[in-house]
Amino acid sequence: MSTEHKATLSFTDGTPSVEFPIHKGTIGPDVIDIRKLYGSTGKFTYDPGFLSTASCNSSITYIDGDKGELLYRGYPIEQLAQQCDFMDVCYLLLNGELPNVAEKATFDDLVTKHTMVNDQMNFFLRGFRRDAHPMAVMTGLVGGMSAFYPDSMNLLDKNQRDISAIRLIAKMPTLVAMAYKYGIGAPNIYPKNELGYTANFMRMMFGNPCEEYKVNDVLVRAMDRIFILHADHEQNASTSTVRLCASSGTNPFAAIAAGVACLWGPSHGGANEACLNMLTEIQANGGVEKIGDFIAKVKDKDSGVRLMGFGHRVYKNYDPRAKLMRETCHEVLNELGLHDDPLFKIAMALEKIALEDEYFVKRKLYPNVDFYSGIVQKAIGIPVPLFTAIFALARTVGWIAQLNEMIADPEYKIGRPRQLFNGAAHRNVKPIDQR
Repeated sequence: MSTEHKATLSFTDGTPSVEFPIHKGTIGPDVIDIRKLYGSTGKFTYDPGFLSTASCNSSITYIDGDKGELLYRGYPIEQLAQQCDFMDVCYLLLNGELPNVAEKATFDDLVTKHTMVNDQMNFFLRGFRRDAHPMAVMTGLVGGMSAFYPDSMNLLDKNQRDISAIRLIAKMPTLVAMAYKYGIGAPNIYPKNELGYTANFMRMMFGNPCEEYKVNDVLVRAMDRIFILHADHEQNASTSTVRLCASSGTNPFAAIAAGVACLWGPSHGGANEACLNMLTEIQANGGVEKIGDFIAKVKDKDSGVRLMGFGHRVYKNYDPRAKLMRETCHEVLNELGLHDDPLFKIAMALEKIALEDEYFVKRKLYPNVDFYSGIVQKAIGIPVPLFTAIFALARTVGWIAQLNEMIADPEYKIGRPRQLFNGAAHRNVKPIDQR
């Protein structure tokens, strides 16, 4: 971060002008350092949603929404998704570099050895209703891990943070699979150390004690790509939540549980669930034959009908993750022979319209990663309510990397946003008979 220029802020209310340093990052917009604003002027900035505010220094993930570019530690997401597996990406996000052969073997082995969860977690799980939303279960289970690992609770101890990171990355697939199996009344499948991270997850999800699970490499690779594409996404709502939560010094399990809770929202991690619910609704209302009626409602601002899974708040061009997920989507549909499934026919018809119809092209409402990842997960057999839990599984490593970066930053402080107060001014309490 370099400082070469300054910004001058002038006022019309008589407050003297103030100068602020301008910081230049490696790439991306310059940043005006306003930390001394309140001390110099007695004024705050007003930025609902923090859309114009850089809350931290970070060297993890970079997004250029106009170009449709996503970099993890400088590597384009396209290259990582095509040439690496999820464990490579986890190592990269945590350590800043891709692993060599020996480092990868050590890291994979370490994660594999921590995939089991304490057996008491089963009793905790049984306290939930069987029909509880998986994200309600995951919020409880992840936060509950705080009670099982008192040896890795101190955020200020790097060794303890490292142990927590491995435990969280390793155990999230086990917890998600447990939440799924519990919901359908099926027995848990324990991890199997001879399988890779994603194949192990697929077996815990879809295996049963009656027969040996057959690993399908196409489906495992598809799920692995979903994990890679969702591993981090800069300072989004859930990542900012994890950072804010951890800034108080709370334990890493509590901070990640806060991220899980934030991710649950339909405007964030729940977007692919909302997308599949939309496809199901279109099917219930007549399917492909009636898709024109649905599109007409989308174009009508007064109809209240929204097109889910298209466009992105950050990417003003095509979502780079969507291109990769589109390839995977068609690979999975071909592998499973599902191109003629009614729901997937609707999805492909919607995709065609969005890529060709001038209304959508002009507004850059391209299919995004949620659209394709939802279709892939549905095809693999993952129930719609579980989509966001799988997103949380994938994003855990990004949350941890961001948390670790913040704690190691000498400039970090406990988060304390300000406000523009517009409530009642000072007033006195009247006796109850005079109110």
